[in-house]
Amino acid sequence: MSTIGFIISDQQGIHRITSPPHANYSCSVQTRVHVGIDMVMVPYNSWELIDDLTFQVKNIIPMSRIDNALKRILRLKFQVGLFENPLADTSLDDQLRSKEHRELAREAVRKSLVLLKNSASANELALLLPKKAPRILVAGSHAVNLGYQCGGWTIQWYGLSGNNLIEARLWLVDRGINNEMTNNLAKLIGTTILTAIKDTIDPKTEVYAETFGDSQNLTTANSSYDTIQNVCRALKCIVVVIFSRPEAIEPSLAQMDVLMAAWLPGTKGQGLTVSLMFCLAITVLQGNFPGLSSRLSISFL
Repeated sequence: MSTIGFIISDQQGIHRITSPPHANYSCSVQTRVHVGIDMVMVPYNSWELIDDLTFQVKNIIPMSRIDNALKRILRLKFQVGLFENPLADTSLDDQLRSKEHRELAREAVRKSLVLLKNSASANELALLLPKKAPRILVAGSHAVNLGYQCGGWTIQWYGLSGNNLIEARLWLVDRGINNEMTNNLAKLIGTTILTAIKDTIDPKTEVYAETFGDSQNLTTANSSYDTIQNVCRALKCIVVVIFSRPEAIEPSLAQMDVLMAAWLPGTKGQGLTVSLMFCLAITVLQGNFPGLSSRLSISFL
């Protein structure tokens, strides 16, 4: 082992060395030591690891291997100064959530937007949000849900659903735009679109982390697919995809006027609204993509 750093396991990683997990814990402990794992992440029942490892060091595992792991861990802690300065530097705490930081986050949202489909010419968006529009229909489970816009690893392991801040309203900006889903609008376009939208909220699958977000086929969730179909067949539409993993959206492409990837904008989704209104800082993607039958023939900006 000629590396300078040290190796740490994933949470409960040694439990999963065997199948089923934890089937032979003593074997798992011994294996992890011999393959070079120096530190083990054990969130529960740590006494079990301590007792088992103590027994094995007395009978099976050479003490030199424990010394080697300890040396690696302590050396790195000394190198980063944890013994001289064990606590975090709080001198910059007053800058947290400063105006400058929030503006930078909004700029990051704007500049990370990627245009994937544009049914107009290459020099303009097919559909820009008019600055003085009396009504703009906003559909989908992510539209006004801060938890969904942040994704997993926010507040807790696989995120939350809901809002607790005014700024969570991704689409609201103080430029005279009202986001209304009213019966009058539904009647105006001659569809049952409002009912369809209300029926497509599926909070069980919207926020995820790690294996909970794994997909076997990369297809769009039925709720999102239904929203796209019901809205885009009745109105000119911009589809903004809020996601963090690959997703096959080709079955819905034909119905969209504009398709844009917004990733996970977090709490500064206002940057997305401004870009859609004024066509600012949008990256345009081109290239051939596996599984797509057509080329996205637009160039980078």
